[in-house]
Amino acid sequence: MNDRPIKVMVVDDQDLVRDGIAMILDGQPDIEVVAQAVDGADAIRQAAAILDLAVVLMDVRMPVMDGIEATRQLAGGPRVLILTTFDLDEYVYDALRAGASGFLLKRSSRDELINAVRVIAAGDALLAPPVTRRLIDRFADTRLDPAVAERIDVLTAREREVLVLVAKGNSNAEVADELHLTEHTVKTHVSRMLAKLGLRDRVQAVILAYDAGLVTAGQR
Repeated sequence: MNDRPIKVMVVDDQDLVRDGIAMILDGQPDIEVVAQAVDGADAIRQAAAILDLAVVLMDVRMPVMDGIEATRQLAGGPRVLILTTFDLDEYVYDALRAGASGFLLKRSSRDELINAVRVIAAGDALLAPPVTRRLIDRFADTRLDPAVAERIDVLTAREREVLVLVAKGNSNAEVADELHLTEHTVKTHVSRMLAKLGLRDRVQAVILAYDAGLVTAGQR
């Protein structure tokens, strides 16, 4: 069992926001804030020198380098949790495309913040279903990519059904109810689907489903 604390970096150009988040997280026995950065470029520099950095809490709108470009450059490294003021911030979708594993509203509670870090560190995505629906309905790029559509062919019919429901913002429990399966079975299908498609998490699955035309903005 891994009992090492989750190493976290907080990136925000506002000192009070950054310090406040760091103080809350550092108070948890399983979380350690190992760095704070004032912009994306600063985050990239510091991340390169930190061993086993697990989660980066990333603001979007910052000087020098914004959170989207920083997220893109961190791809394949620590998981990125986007911090945003508004749940329909147009930049959030771009950040998800850049490789972020989810987003958290700055007005979230202390417990929500702590839980978000733990969820992301565990390898899961953090997108509340109702917010996912609104976000993608408003900002999804509806232009289809034939190359992406061909990737879907590796899925079984059931895995494709699961992908479509996940892309619509349904939780595993809701998918299980819709398809009359157990939640454990749905989790297995999601894991296999992600592996076959070479995706890291369900956030990437949602984006791929839209790009492939399996679902379209506004569809339920």
